[in-house]
Amino acid sequence: MAVSGLSNGSLVIAGGGRLPEDIITRFIELAGGPDRSFVIIPTAQEEVDVTKKGNEITAFEEAGVRNITILHTKDRNLADTESFAAPIGSADAVWFTGGRQWRIADSYLHTEVHRELNALLERGGVIGGSSAGATIQGSYLVRGDTKNNTILMGDHEEGFGFLNGVTIDQHLIRRNRQFDLVKVIEARPELLGIGIDEGTAIVVQGESFEVVGQSYVAIYDTDYLKEHNGSFYFLSPGDTYNLATREAKLSYNIQAASI
Repeated sequence: MAVSGLSNGSLVIAGGGRLPEDIITRFIELAGGPDRSFVIIPTAQEEVDVTKKGNEITAFEEAGVRNITILHTKDRNLADTESFAAPIGSADAVWFTGGRQWRIADSYLHTEVHRELNALLERGGVIGGSSAGATIQGSYLVRGDTKNNTILMGDHEEGFGFLNGVTIDQHLIRRNRQFDLVKVIEARPELLGIGIDEGTAIVVQGESFEVVGQSYVAIYDTDYLKEHNGSFYFLSPGDTYNLATREAKLSYNIQAASI
């Protein structure tokens, strides 16, 4: 499976926790500014009350965003209608909140919502998400089991595929998950694994991404790590990575971590 990025548009993929100001600012800038149209999808949460403001809505409003539409359903048939998906068709940015990623897949995978999300990227918009809203953006859905989030390869294995050949984990260091994707890549060596810590994000444009925020991103690449006798290596804020060539541009020498 080839790893590939975006032909158009941008992704902001955050590892959970409180979103630092620079991640919020970058997302708004990629949307075209605070006056643009934003959609927030909270479906990953166990209980969704669309009348209440979540942390992300509050953070975006405090940053100046005013045109926000909340979009939510657990009914796939409804999600597959043009009328329900219409707000995405006129949006400049969509943000997925945290929770469990299988709930997003159950509601929206291969529906009109999914098609409109791809269309949003094609016209140059931005899609972002944190925690579950990060993992859903890859093609392989790690921690997608409905029983619990410790099962890495479970009963839901397909994400939206905005990044092809990629699996994304979150809360990396905060929840001591840095070795978890090793098992996934051993079972699926064709995949590129990206682990993102809390308060940190990758911003994807074209075939490259930049690390922004406060902590680290881990890269799990079978070919690279065979050569360097390790399990993963870290990227820091400001570092960049080319998905097509699987090459990192760092401010320090790569040191692979081994079990």
